Amino acid sequence: MSAEAHPKLALRPMLPADAPLVAEIFRASIEELTGEEYSPAQQAAWMSAADDEAEFASRLQAQLTLIATLGGSPVGFASLRDNTAIELLYVHPAAARQGVGTMLCDALEKIAGGRGAAALTTDASDTARDFFSGRGFVPQQRNTVLMGDEWLANTTMKKQISPQEAAQ
Repeated sequence: MSAEAHPKLALRPMLPADAPLVAEIFRASIEELTGEEYSPAQQAAWMSAADDEAEFASRLQAQLTLIATLGGSPVGFASLRDNTAIELLYVHPAAARQGVGTMLCDALEKIAGGRGAAALTTDASDTARDFFSGRGFVPQQRNTVLMGDEWLANTTMKKQISPQEAAQ
């Protein structure tokens, strides 16, 4: 019998078979982690983006999408669009505040910098804004996005990436 006292975080590319798990992580993260900033109706509209799992997976597979695993089980994911934008970054609530989001963001920053990007942007939810601010992202503008019949607010944020950061 073998057991890990401290399971290890790891990264890997998203595989087509990950689609149902990624959609579940997306929905669980919104449902359990965004309740202070968004109403139940807003959360439901937001979660509906993963109702068509095949379409959701196709969107993620069209970008560089990384899966974070803890002890081999997927616990988060993040996607990089056009080497310049963190499109999605979600962590399952059971793994929140354990370094998963940091690991995913670090990886995307390094990849973007290594591919020549001078800056990264993201449209951060009100829930994620402090996370991105703590990583050096600076607010650029407030946005309102219509999802279904609900308006959701987010903030476009930007971080300059230096060649030294990308090389680390």
